[in-house]
Amino acid sequence: MIHDPFIVPPLPPDWPFQPGMPLHPLGCRLNQELPGLGGGWRVCTPGGMVPTGEPVPLAGAFGRGGISRVGDIVLKPYRRGGLLRHLNDRSYRTHLRFAAEHAVHRGLWEAGFPTVEPLGYAWRPCGFGVEGVLITRFAEGESWPRCWHLSAARAMDIRQAIDSLCAWGLWAPDLNATNVMLPAAGGALLLDWDRARFEPAGTDLGPRYRARLERSLRKLGAPPEALSVIGSAPHPR
Repeated sequence: MIHDPFIVPPLPPDWPFQPGMPLHPLGCRLNQELPGLGGGWRVCTPGGMVPTGEPVPLAGAFGRGGISRVGDIVLKPYRRGGLLRHLNDRSYRTHLRFAAEHAVHRGLWEAGFPTVEPLGYAWRPCGFGVEGVLITRFAEGESWPRCWHLSAARAMDIRQAIDSLCAWGLWAPDLNATNVMLPAAGGALLLDWDRARFEPAGTDLGPRYRARLERSLRKLGAPPEALSVIGSAPHPR
C-alpha cells in the first residue's frame, strides 16, 4: 500500500476528544488586500472571507515576527528559520506547503483536537516563488514558557494531547514549548502544524516528540517540573 502523509487517516479507537462539525469549504479570492500586508494576495478561507480592520501586533507571541491580530482573526506570515533565513526568509517554491498545513490543521480541528480554529491561508508571488500567511481564529491564552508552573491537571492535558498525536500517527516537527498555549479556563492548545505529516501505521512517535520538546525546554531554561511533563525529568518532591 502506498502511504500518503497528507491524507488524514481514521481516528484511533481510543481517541479522547469529541469530534466536531466539519468546517465550511474554502473559497479563494484573487488580488485581495490583507491588513498591514498590502495587496496582491490570493486568499483561501471559508466562503472566500477576507479579514478587514486595523492590524494590531499580537502581544506576547513567540515566533519570527510579523504576527498580528485583526479583530478575532490572527495573521501569521510564513517565515523561514535556521541558516536559510539569512538568504531567503519568506519565499517558498509553491503555495502547497501552506495548503498542506491547513489540511492537517483542519483535520485536527474537526477531530476535536485542542488547537486554535484554522480559517485558511493566503499567498502571493514573491521573487521566484511565493510568500504565505496562515489565518486562524484568535484564542486567549499564555504560552507555556511564560507560566512554567502547571497544575497536575494542566500537565496531564499536555501529555494527553501529545499522546493523541502519537496514537494518530501525526508527526509535527515544529512542535516546541512555545507552541503550547494555556487558556485561562484550563486545558492546553497546541499550535503550528507546518510540515506536519501522518507517518505509516505503527511508527513510534513518542521518543521523537519527547526529544523535540526536551530540546526546546532546555533551550528555554525550563525548570525540572516542566521537563517532568514530558517524562524527561522526575517530578519534584
